[in-house]
Amino acid sequence: MNSSSSSKLIEEAVDQMSSLPGIGRKTALRLVLHLLDRETHEISRFSNSFTKLKSEIKFCKKCRNISDDELCSICNAKGRDHSLICVVQDIRDILAIESTSQYFGSYHVLGGVISPMDGIGPNDLNITSLIERVSENDISEIIIALKGNMEGETTGFYLFRKLSPFQTKVTTIARGIAVGDDLEYADEISLGRSILNRSPYSDSVAK
Repeated sequence: MNSSSSSKLIEEAVDQMSSLPGIGRKTALRLVLHLLDRETHEISRFSNSFTKLKSEIKFCKKCRNISDDELCSICNAKGRDHSLICVVQDIRDILAIESTSQYFGSYHVLGGVISPMDGIGPNDLNITSLIERVSENDISEIIIALKGNMEGETTGFYLFRKLSPFQTKVTTIARGIAVGDDLEYADEISLGRSILNRSPYSDSVAK
């Protein structure tokens, strides 16, 4: 759309649609025109689902995963090993790991990584709650599954140091994932193998 558009309403809708990641203006226009062809009640249901999502979604009080309730379905699951915690950067990493069907423990979402350039320090992440989980529960292993770039490695080392006073094994996923790659873009086989073939975190530091 451009300044010659016949409808400012369509132009505004395209602006909003194209603000989503991965959607260019041509795709946004196609989606907007498709929505325009749908019934009014369908459009209302479509838009209300996002309004409800924003106003009612919760974050699990234990792991900070998205949830409809106080505890997410993973933390509530009786068949999972809750003595095993996989530490991830964000919720998209949980979805990626779950898609492998190779991991049956619990998670902890940091909500980011330490990045001084972006003004993000340890206190801006869900690290204190992780330490509390380890100190208050019988945790057998912490798996650090963060992106293999400088920020991810810095965050991993910080966590390793903070967890060192506890008698808890700290491991990291095997680097079948290319350095710098996001977990959400890794193929399921490679990501699954990297979880299964994890190694002691101290070994990764030595390398």
